[in-house]
Amino acid sequence: MQHWEVIILFFIIAMVYASVGFGGGSSYLAILTFYSFPFQEMKLTALICNIIVVTGGTIIFIRHKQVDWKKVIPVVLVSVPMAFIGARLKLSEDTFFIILGISLIVAAILLWIKTRLVQESDLGLIKSHYLKDASIGGAIGFLSGMVGIGGGIFLSPILNLMKWDTPKKIAATASFFILVNSISGIAGQLSVLPKNIDFTHIGLLAAAVLIGGQLGSRIGIKKFKPLAIRRVTALVVFIAGIEVLHKHLHLFQ
Repeated sequence: MQHWEVIILFFIIAMVYASVGFGGGSSYLAILTFYSFPFQEMKLTALICNIIVVTGGTIIFIRHKQVDWKKVIPVVLVSVPMAFIGARLKLSEDTFFIILGISLIVAAILLWIKTRLVQESDLGLIKSHYLKDASIGGAIGFLSGMVGIGGGIFLSPILNLMKWDTPKKIAATASFFILVNSISGIAGQLSVLPKNIDFTHIGLLAAAVLIGGQLGSRIGIKKFKPLAIRRVTALVVFIAGIEVLHKHLHLFQ
């Protein structure tokens, strides 16, 4: 591969993101943009890496009964087909990057906002709004399909702001959401992918996030504070969003 530092960065991102239940798709896209990775392969690469990173965490969350299926199903029921539809859209390169840049900036703002976390004792006071949950899931799913991310970076802070559930339950929901939407996004891309994709590059990056994700899910949460991770992630994603818009809006050129 031409840039070995990209592999190292993917490894680090996967390790850190896995510790808080994210896949890292937004940051993978930011790095691939910076290193001028082929436009047609970026979304596929980010989604494959997402699936690899969150699969293990999702299984662990399910085994520990942190996934509240009654609340999760309405969120993903609409998001999965919407992610498929979003992925099938044929966007010009500039349009794709403008949407991506704006999405990264919005995600950064959502990640930075600190909210009062819901405790187990508060759950009896929380009412489920399935139509609202489905609408939020569908909107995020569609956006995720368009730009090639799993959507957890949007869903998790929004659910925290809504005081939707406890932090662990929200992390579990985000992890499952990323997994199913990433799979749906790849399925939607199959009909629009170019024939000359370099799967060697994708394979090396996939191996890096596999190792990083496994380490992160096991030791990351003990070493890092979730709020610190969110704030650092927010800064990185915000800078990436500004850089993407600077390159493709041509406002300062």
